[in-house]
Order: sequence, then C-alpha cells, then structure tokens
Amino acid sequence: MFQALFPSLTAVLAASTVSGTEIVPPRDALDFKMKGIDGELVDLGQWRGKVVLMVNTASKCGHTPQYAGLQKLWADDSANGLVVLGFPSNDFLWQEPGTNGEIRQFCSLKYRVTFPMFEKIEVKGKGQAPLYAYLTAQDVKPEGKGKISWNFEKFLIGRDGKVAARFAPGTKPEDPALVDAVKKELAKSVP
Repeated sequence: MFQALFPSLTAVLAASTVSGTEIVPPRDALDFKMKGIDGELVDLGQWRGKVVLMVNTASKCGHTPQYAGLQKLWADDSANGLVVLGFPSNDFLWQEPGTNGEIRQFCSLKYRVTFPMFEKIEVKGKGQAPLYAYLTAQDVKPEGKGKISWNFEKFLIGRDGKVAARFAPGTKPEDPALVDAVKKELAKSVP
C-alpha cells in the first residue's frame, strides 16, 4: 500500500544505503550509481564539484536533434567544468526502442556524441529509476517539481550536487535561459 501511495518516495528509499541500522537517503543528485551504456556501474559522485546537465533522451523523437546542441554545449564548456549526462528512456510513445548498443551507435554516428550516456531507464511510472524519483521531487525553476513531461527534459545540477534548475523538453541546449543558467553555475566556486 505504501508503494502505491508514494511510488517516487519508495524509489528514492530503494536507492538509499543502509548505514548501521539507519537508512541514509540520497543527499543530492550525485549520490546515485547508475549503469553506463556499456553496462558498467558509474558513481555519479565522481562529478561532484562539476556542473552537470542530466537529460532523458530518445532517438526517435522530434527533440532528438537536441543531441547536437547537447554535444556542442559539452564540447564548449567541459573544460570549464560542465558534464552532460544522457539517460535514454522509452517512456514516451516508444521513441527509444533500441538496445543500449544500438543507442550508443546511433548517438555516435548521427550526432558524434562523446558525453557520457547511460543504460536505458524508466524516468516515470512504477519502474522509475531512483535518480529520476529524486530529480522530479525537487521544486526548482523554471519547471518546478513533478513528473517528466517528455523526452529531453533537462536538470541542471550545481557544483554542490543540488538541482539548480529544470528545463522543459522544448528548451533547446542553445536557449539563452539554459545557457545563462549553465554559465551562472559554472561561475560559482567549488564547495
């Protein structure tokens, strides 16, 4: 019953670690481990102190050309501390039907993506990945908290690991509001 009433909270608690006898919930968005597109376990904490843009992606969506803008943003600002992370998802009209290998190949060949990509996950519903349960529970602007609305929703994570901003799927990587938010976070000192 608890799970039915609070599926997102349940997912976050599932991602919690047990320390002695107490459950330790995630402190921030970088307190998760996810499987990379090649199946290796990746500790998101390795990017603590960087500015991270997390995006749920799909290969057969009207927003798919945003891969090019995400790659450009990564190429332009990775030396300044920006990390772009792609999380493929098939949650919206089955627009990411491929295997992880097919997704990796598509991103590499079509958009020359070099930023880190992860295994296909669920970003909404009963099978929602704990990371996305955490992200969607944060009340940040301009989009606020709540369910993922479509492919290519963007979460900007500050150097402190906290969610600094959330942008709608239609917000392109080159949109001045997103670029300004990234620059603002990059200008902050490492905590």
